[in-house]
Amino acid sequence: MRRHISQIEARRELERAQEKRRRKDSTTAGIAAAAVLAIAFALQVFWFSSNPTAAQMDVLDEAPGVVETAPAEPTANSSNIPDPSSAAGKVFTGTLATSVGDIGVQLDGSKAPQAVAVFTSLAQEGFFEGKTCHRLTTAETMGVLQCGSLNGDGAGDPNYQWGPVENTPEDGVYPAGTIAVARGAATDSNGTQFFIVYRDSRIPQNTGGYTIMGSVTSGLDLVRQVAEAGVQGGGEDGAPATPVTIDSLTLQ
Repeated sequence: MRRHISQIEARRELERAQEKRRRKDSTTAGIAAAAVLAIAFALQVFWFSSNPTAAQMDVLDEAPGVVETAPAEPTANSSNIPDPSSAAGKVFTGTLATSVGDIGVQLDGSKAPQAVAVFTSLAQEGFFEGKTCHRLTTAETMGVLQCGSLNGDGAGDPNYQWGPVENTPEDGVYPAGTIAVARGAATDSNGTQFFIVYRDSRIPQNTGGYTIMGSVTSGLDLVRQVAEAGVQGGGEDGAPATPVTIDSLTLQ
């Protein structure tokens, strides 16, 4: 009888031990699960706060393009775009006065009549006064300073877009001193932005190239000095470390 009671007590002790172990295992599992959730939550907060997608969108393409403000679909020129006949066959010379000094320029309407008509018109209206050169590229194969954005952020003006691309090099080589028109993805998304090539560059032509409308006749060393100072925060593409503001563009 006593042996039977001892067996019962032993069985109960075993059951109590098993129950205790189950509770311990459950507690451990709960802690582990909580830890996993905490790590997952932390990673999620980091991922979305760093917003890798937005970061990728903020990275500027290598080519001297314009941030699109509308779908890159073929459209007719805006109604306020001057007729190319106003510049056809004409050569204009003048000065791009900037905060780093005066840059002599020449625009050739015989090679790019639409582009030259646009930029002579903008110059006459005083559009470039106070505008900035918002982007500097110092990549090994391309060195350009881009200017003329409406609000200084690189975005195009959806109310002032035009085409076509004119006088673009088939081999993609843009010699030092070239003045060309920046644009968005579509070949009719030219606007008010231009870029100065401060050293021989090879620019991707996969979307149609960029209109060469003129050249620098003096002061290219000023642009090179800006390039030597580099990009804000380092890197090869972004706002120039030396701010550049346009005082005026005069053409005759």
